[in-house]
Amino acid sequence: MPSSPVPSLPDATLTTERVLHAMPQQVFAAFEQPGQLAQWWGPQGFTNTFEQFEFTPGGRWVFVMHGPNGANYPNESLFREIVPAVRIVIEHVVAPWFTLTVGLAPHGDGHTRLTWAQAFESAELAAKVRSVVGPANEQNLDRLAALLQAPPQQALR
Repeated sequence: MPSSPVPSLPDATLTTERVLHAMPQQVFAAFEQPGQLAQWWGPQGFTNTFEQFEFTPGGRWVFVMHGPNGANYPNESLFREIVPAVRIVIEHVVAPWFTLTVGLAPHGDGHTRLTWAQAFESAELAAKVRSVVGPANEQNLDRLAALLQAPPQQALR
């Protein structure tokens, strides 16, 4: 396991961007509030059980993703950097090791440009997982966008 965040190597980083119809503070809250995060984190059909969620720099996030096929995927991450409504850096400390940097920037009136950069240990690993991780990340962001557009009473369910 790496002892420090994965270095940012261009060929080892899978990146996507999305304009969301919400203010950066609202998008940040969808990460900060575990009840919201559990609703949208992961590809379509996945659910989450959070065991530990310490949303502070150095804090641990331990959870299990439950796949639609019944498989369980244990995860553990550390929050490396948190700048409210601007940036969140998460180091995934179990295989596959990666650092996810989420950037949030105002974009027009009431919108946010989200950048999602997932840096793996090597270009080879990034190439190996690209066909699965790329579409999974897009589904993840689809779920986030849907949560942000839901009426408040639905977003809390």
